[in-house]
Amino acid sequence: MRTWTLGQRIGLWLALTAFPAAAVLAADAPAESVPATAAPVSAATAPTKNAPASEAVEPPPLHSLLQDPLRINLGAFYASVTNLAAVGGPGGAGGVAVNLENAFGLSDYNVVGEASLHWRFTQRWRLDLDYFNINRNGTRTLAEDITWNGTTVTAGTDVDASAKFSDLRTAVGYSFFQRADKEIGIGLGLHVAQSKTSISYTGTGVAVGSGGASSANVTAPLPVLVFYSNFALTNTWAMAFRLDWLSLAYGDYSGQIRAVALDFLYQPYKHVGFGFGWHSLTLNLEVAKTDWSGTLKSGYQGPAAFVSLAY
Repeated sequence: MRTWTLGQRIGLWLALTAFPAAAVLAADAPAESVPATAAPVSAATAPTKNAPASEAVEPPPLHSLLQDPLRINLGAFYASVTNLAAVGGPGGAGGVAVNLENAFGLSDYNVVGEASLHWRFTQRWRLDLDYFNINRNGTRTLAEDITWNGTTVTAGTDVDASAKFSDLRTAVGYSFFQRADKEIGIGLGLHVAQSKTSISYTGTGVAVGSGGASSANVTAPLPVLVFYSNFALTNTWAMAFRLDWLSLAYGDYSGQIRAVALDFLYQPYKHVGFGFGWHSLTLNLEVAKTDWSGTLKSGYQGPAAFVSLAY
């Protein structure tokens, strides 16, 4: 697994945050003053009290996304799923990596339910809670030998497999730049990722006998850095972006996590809106526990749609 130096991490973080932040700050900067040498304004062109209202400066759009203290989103995303796992026995090596979709016939595309809660407990501070889970089942006759959780299952064996994955995200953010129609913020978060993969097998091709079952479970708390931004496009349309990222090693865990969400929200009603966007979660995890060792590389990404309730 690639190890990122401190300089590389800082460089990537700056590259991801500097451009959108600079664009918003530039758009918010005051207009340049008129030079002293500019031509005097004639009476014909001077503004008057009776000037048409259309010449007045329009106020920025106000959207509920940047105003309401509490918001709940309920929806789903159509995820393209990839899982590459290697599981060793108790105290053993991580084993050989297995593509769960190819080896066990698990589906590559799934509708994944998700829910989120966003609470502005002060003008600039916010608390986020996000959750999704996915359960898959598959049946396949193995085309080649695999080693799973210390057990070798040979080609020709019939295998029933189930894979469950869930992610609970908690984050606290602070909006360091905030205007009526836009905000940019940073924060700290924690993803609690849970993965459980179980297989049962029958047939004379099993190296350890005529059949059996095995499962591998891991729960990994993964801290992340958070960058987010919200923009009111009109009074009814808004855009939201969020990035979670960190690469670290601590205790029995090491790896990298990256989560991205880009959403567009249409809110024609005071308390109800409708959104669509793109959501993704990429996880590269290594576990070295006394009772379980292995690696897990998971990716979930796809288009999302949701209903948004604002209070």
